Amino acid sequence: MQTVLITGANRGLGLEFCRQYAAADYQVIAACRHPNQAEQLAGLAKQYPRIQIETLDVADFSQIDALATKLADRKIDVLLSNAGVYGDQADRGFGQLDYQTWANVLAVNVMAPLKLAEAFLPNVQCSDKRLIVALSSLMGSTTDNTSGGSILYRSSKAGLNAALKSLSIDLRLTAVGVLILHPGWVRTDMGGPNGLIDVEESVSGMRELIDNFSLADTGRFIKYDGSALPW
Repeated sequence: MQTVLITGANRGLGLEFCRQYAAADYQVIAACRHPNQAEQLAGLAKQYPRIQIETLDVADFSQIDALATKLADRKIDVLLSNAGVYGDQADRGFGQLDYQTWANVLAVNVMAPLKLAEAFLPNVQCSDKRLIVALSSLMGSTTDNTSGGSILYRSSKAGLNAALKSLSIDLRLTAVGVLILHPGWVRTDMGGPNGLIDVEESVSGMRELIDNFSLADTGRFIKYDGSALPW
């Protein structure tokens, strides 16, 4: 039985990843900031006892280290960094940028996935799948950016892409893979009600890419449907 660790597991894409992986007989380590408020996740864990809920604020790196210590003897086949924040506000664009919020967005969206990779690399290395996955966004593509705006979020996802591309090169010789996924425009709290797809379709597509991953794919930036995306 394989194991997946999922951050931001209490809602949206993270919750759906937990649902689908548990249904596929994975051991699921579901991490979120406030498990006592995560009613849907708690209900899912009752349905699937193989879901283990852990407290984790990815912006608090001491919590990441503590969880890695707690799980030191566990193999983690897929380390899935799903937790993320948007940060941009309509009235705080260029000229009125909120730099403290920007720093938090960078901490959560860029630094936390790399910190998670550092902390849990031994767990991944001793597993069968040996895969680090992070959810990025097409909004991190400089090539695709023709509309401007969303400076905080765009810069964070572009930074994440660059960091993970480097990580994929650094880890390739150790046979640990890195996959950078764009979930599509999904109807979630972050994506809003006008998204083009639902969470079930997005997560099903991303799970297929994860299931079929080979080291030849490491470092790729891919949409949920398998299409390659421009940097």
